[in-house]
Amino acid sequence: MTRGHFVVLEGGDASGKSTQARRLAWRLEAAGRTVVETFEPGATETGRHIRALLLEGPERIQPIVEALLLAADRAQQVAEVVRPALDRGDDVVSDRYVPSSLAYQGVGRGLGVDVVEQINQVATGGLDPDVVVVLDVTDAVATERHVGPPDRLERAGADFHATVRRAYRDLAAERGWTLVAGIGPEDEVHELVWKAVAGRLDLEA
Repeated sequence: MTRGHFVVLEGGDASGKSTQARRLAWRLEAAGRTVVETFEPGATETGRHIRALLLEGPERIQPIVEALLLAADRAQQVAEVVRPALDRGDDVVSDRYVPSSLAYQGVGRGLGVDVVEQINQVATGGLDPDVVVVLDVTDAVATERHVGPPDRLERAGADFHATVRRAYRDLAAERGWTLVAGIGPEDEVHELVWKAVAGRLDLEA
């Protein structure tokens, strides 16, 4: 059986990841693919407890603890959701994956990209995505889009989120991830995302 494709949508808070991940999944299904949608953190029962601690817990969680909690969530999701789907031949579209930890904890929290990558190699068993698309929006646009009370990570401050944005841009350039401007109309952004994914997976754009 042919292994499915693993596609990850990335970016800072309020960059449009969830919307674009959903639309990408629909487009893949329309192209005849079977798709499993997932997200981080919190896609499994164990992950929901981790998510509550990460986003609603104490403000002073140590950066290494934050990174380990996210890796634990990821390990559970890979075991329960991602690998089984890929092994069945299904495509997986994920709203966040290891690149989030590299940008947020590796650079934003100052742990170092190499350290965070090593943690996640163990957590995921070395499972890398086939395609990573990073949605890039300015801090002003992200602030304008945000609705509802901010969670613990969203309260980290403008300097932190600016650092994370730079980290995503730098990592995308270094690692061959596709950087897509997420500031345009939703339909236009979707077409850019689809073009990037279809090109990498040899689908009809």
